Amino acid sequence: MCRSIRTLRPPALPEEATEEEIRAAALQFVRKVSGFRAPAAHNREVFDHAVEVIADATAELLDGLEVRGRAAARKAG
Repeated sequence: MCRSIRTLRPPALPEEATEEEIRAAALQFVRKVSGFRAPAAHNREVFDHAVEVIADATAELLDGLEVRGRAAARKAG
């Protein structure tokens, strides 16, 4: 149904995850959980909102993680 969600923190990525990568992972998660690749028109708003909320939570998680005993390199944006 959809590609696998990748690890978005170092050392899996050589640099910090981009907003695009974070949003793509959130979209894949919502697709998997909902069972829809693309929602019907009557579900579009709630589907898109879920993607945004999950992307925000993912960015917050990555911002707060400490990798190998040091603070993560991401800066709140």
